[in-house]
Amino acid sequence: MAEKSKASIKIQRISVRKANLVASLIRKKDVSNAISILKNTPKKSSLIFLKLLNSAIANAVNNHGMNAEKLFISLILVNEGPTLKRFQPRAKGSAYSIFKRTSNLTIEVSER
Repeated sequence: MAEKSKASIKIQRISVRKANLVASLIRKKDVSNAISILKNTPKKSSLIFLKLLNSAIANAVNNHGMNAEKLFISLILVNEGPTLKRFQPRAKGSAYSIFKRTSNLTIEVSER
């Protein structure tokens, strides 16, 4: 069984739907290829995934003694976090709901 190293971030202020767009671009890719994809993707979540991927690579090299050139993304999860509920005042004393959605992101890297 291959060694696995992971990094995760909880309650990140981006919706699951928007984060999944970038996650699908780098799923099952080599680490060097994924970094270049993330650097050239103009989305908010690409910067978040880039930091998370660098953390997972550092965990693999420092904690598990893996070779950084042989790593690939074996698992990437984007799960729904808690939703912040806010209200916007509207006409005639009514209110409009605003849902500020959050995500829990996880990246797992393995050696090929």
